[in-house]
Amino acid sequence: MQIWTGLGNPGPQYALHRHNVGFMACDVIAEMHGFGPIQKKFSGWVQEGRIGNEKILLLKPATYMNESGRSVAEALRFYKLDVEALTVFHDELDLAPFKVKVRTGGGLAGHNGLRSINQHLGPDFRRVRIGIGHPGHKDRVHGHVLGNYAKAEMDDLAAMLGAIAAEAEWLARGDDARFMSDMALRLQD
Repeated sequence: MQIWTGLGNPGPQYALHRHNVGFMACDVIAEMHGFGPIQKKFSGWVQEGRIGNEKILLLKPATYMNESGRSVAEALRFYKLDVEALTVFHDELDLAPFKVKVRTGGGLAGHNGLRSINQHLGPDFRRVRIGIGHPGHKDRVHGHVLGNYAKAEMDDLAAMLGAIAAEAEWLARGDDARFMSDMALRLQD
């Protein structure tokens, strides 16, 4: 079993924030792969399903970004899983908008959700980094991250989220390189 966690903030007012793109990824994966109904567990919302031969638990912490690690650690403990079973989908300022990269471990880049998970579990978890781009100046970061996607970005956002879900079987199999390669091919203009 694997636990795939999307990072975001709960509540409709945050739904289209760039900071909530991890939640969006989980929603599209659940929809495309026919996951079960949403249940409240582990201080969040979970959906169970299969991608290929792998059982996946999608988890969206309801704890707000700064406490995401509490929810994630609870789920891992409950299923007696190590951090290797965890994949975290999150927004990434240091990647161009709609670019997606996967890596295990690494820095936190000031991301409060990653910081919280790191405090509970250490840094060695797999991350699906979803680019939101940098607004250019550090004074504009807060508003950019906590701002909604623009109407002009919706088609690109939908295409990227659809590609993540369509290629998710490579993630489930642990073939991060193939996932990134096939994602890039899908998103070529």
